Amino acid sequence: MLRQAFLFLSNQQQLYNFATHNSLAKKFASRFVAGETLETALPAVAALNAKGITASLDLLGESVSTEAEARRTGQEYMEMLDRIHERRLDANVSVKLTAMGLDVSEDLCVNIMQGILDRARDYGTFVRLDMEGSPYTERTLRIFEDRLYPSYTQNVGIVLQSYLYRTQADTERANESKCRVRLCKGAYQEPATVAYPEKADVDANYVRCMHALLKSGNYPGLATHDEAIIAEAKRFVRENHIKSDRFEFQMLYGVRRDLQERLVREGYRMRVYVPFGTQWYPYLMRRLAERPANVAFMAVNVMREMVSGGR
Repeated sequence: MLRQAFLFLSNQQQLYNFATHNSLAKKFASRFVAGETLETALPAVAALNAKGITASLDLLGESVSTEAEARRTGQEYMEMLDRIHERRLDANVSVKLTAMGLDVSEDLCVNIMQGILDRARDYGTFVRLDMEGSPYTERTLRIFEDRLYPSYTQNVGIVLQSYLYRTQADTERANESKCRVRLCKGAYQEPATVAYPEKADVDANYVRCMHALLKSGNYPGLATHDEAIIAEAKRFVRENHIKSDRFEFQMLYGVRRDLQERLVREGYRMRVYVPFGTQWYPYLMRRLAERPANVAFMAVNVMREMVSGGR
């Protein structure tokens, strides 16, 4: 019921217009979204860099329906890479294939991605292919493995989600190919036929895959705000003599900033995903719709940060 409510709200133009012109709504959104333009996002990245934190920029928007939209988004990513390079920021970019026209044409999507990856290679930077809902998992991995990674082994990586049953096998495949993996739990509402319905099972699978990536992977990104899992990662690398420069922790913009800074002080690498764009209202609503528990998650983590003295 709550999921349907958020989805309904995400498509209401009147509420969209209200939210985008309401100072309170914008203030809440600014906690988790770095403004509506690249001009507002770049200073957010610079501020993170000043704290010893790297970043990955993500232009909000997905599932484009025309070639023109896909090519326009591709050009925006090229500009992002240009500006990151010009300002000498320590950042890469994160891309959803549906934003590059995957649902329009696979060949179109690959063509646009090749242009982005050519630019990234010129600058010696990196592009992460975000993972979307389970209907896109196999398509995304196939395009990555067959059409992109062979030509851009140093400049492109993938995301795997621990709530999917298949992810342990996908982790083994990724380690064999030596590609870079970002491991997250997953935020989409998935059926029990493809994903673990219980949090404890999702967490256990995360830890299994994390151990494999830390031991045999190529600079994995451990995307989690779960302090128990972070503690387990610390224990595992310590006991297996894995150096801190062989992996990085990753978190979302605006979530557990206190923990982000603490990990940096402890000598670990930290990357923060920085979303921006005019689609912040539907982005927030869809994210809450995917997993309504995110409402409580956000509230609890903001309160926890306030109590612990984070800003």
